[in-house]
Amino acid sequence: MKTLFICSYLFLLSPLAPAETDQSWKKHVSAVEQAKPNPYASQPDAVAAGGRLFSNYCAQCHGADALGRGKRPSLRTPDVQDATDGEIFWILKNGFRYRGMPSWSVLPEASRWQLVTYVKSLGVSHEDQPAKDTAQEKAGSPK
Repeated sequence: MKTLFICSYLFLLSPLAPAETDQSWKKHVSAVEQAKPNPYASQPDAVAAGGRLFSNYCAQCHGADALGRGKRPSLRTPDVQDATDGEIFWILKNGFRYRGMPSWSVLPEASRWQLVTYVKSLGVSHEDQPAKDTAQEKAGSPK
């Protein structure tokens, strides 16, 4: 009975909890920041430099292939790859502590833009998404 009371109490108080249901870091980025142009966009030298920086600073969490590890997100999802360069620059500068992303504001601005250029050069990967439904095949459904 006590457990039922506690659960009911928490349920009734849940509307008073913070309404931070959208955990997307993008909602914190201003329109000005979103529109910032990348001075190194599509430059091969910047992609190479960004790749070296990624190996040194980012691969530990996101993996050498940027597909993510455990609770660390893939940087090759449509959500990340469709982000503006300014949005990615913003998260590198500010981080998003709630999701475990540190700020990399200690890196020079040019280095952060090179990281943006590298990440955007990777494109979307479907390796981190579930394989086609094999349950139908196991059940004998036609392909």
